[in-house]
Amino acid sequence: MEFTGKTAISTGAASGMGLLFAQNFASLGGNVVMCDINEQVLFEKVFEINEKGKGKAIGVICDVRDYAQVINARDKAVEAFGSIDVMANFAGGTAVRMQKVDKKEHPEFPDVPIEVYDWGIDVNLKGPFYFAHAVLKQMREQKSGLIINIGSITGAEGDGYGMDYPTSKAGLMYGLTKSIAQFGSKYGIRCVCVSPGPVLTRAAMANMKTLLGRAADPQEIVDLCLFIASDKGQFINGENIMIDGGRNAMKRRDQL
Repeated sequence: MEFTGKTAISTGAASGMGLLFAQNFASLGGNVVMCDINEQVLFEKVFEINEKGKGKAIGVICDVRDYAQVINARDKAVEAFGSIDVMANFAGGTAVRMQKVDKKEHPEFPDVPIEVYDWGIDVNLKGPFYFAHAVLKQMREQKSGLIINIGSITGAEGDGYGMDYPTSKAGLMYGLTKSIAQFGSKYGIRCVCVSPGPVLTRAAMANMKTLLGRAADPQEIVDLCLFIASDKGQFINGENIMIDGGRNAMKRRDQL
């Protein structure tokens, strides 16, 4: 796999798989536009990539919930590198965890302030929707491009408490991805959703059961994304690919 002359935007790029994807894409010769709200850490990571002297990186402070900031990220990418070949939507997270909701104080779904769930839906669903709307203008003009959405096994399983997350991820997996692929087909644009099971971006993920008896290393998820973006993955389009160690194939009673 080789990405010289190609440009990718990665969201959530100051940490986790968004950062790992940017590092890998640049190490394979590509240019990366790294988007995050954590300014200090983001620019530290941009500097580290550029120090390695392979692909080039720029950082753009971007709250994916703000369409004006999304547009700015798109414009910065085109201004710096001339094209947007890959849009990778890694930014996300379960709102009740990210917003540090106290389950003793808010024990059930109706007790959680709606603003918490607003945050989750805005980041996990509207963020990728906003970026799709923004970058597809550029991809339509250049008549090429790939959008990678990041779904989740939770989008297939549901969650009776953190409902924003499976709702948003299912929207990416089964609605937005296919719709973008349909729109993009006449312009040479693809869209694929990669849906991980448990991934060791957090230690707690090791407790989720899979048929393989382990959680994924983040690199395994990023490797699939890179394959889809490479010349070897060009026939994959409009599909949700579950990479979950067989969790979705387990008997539901075995998961409890």
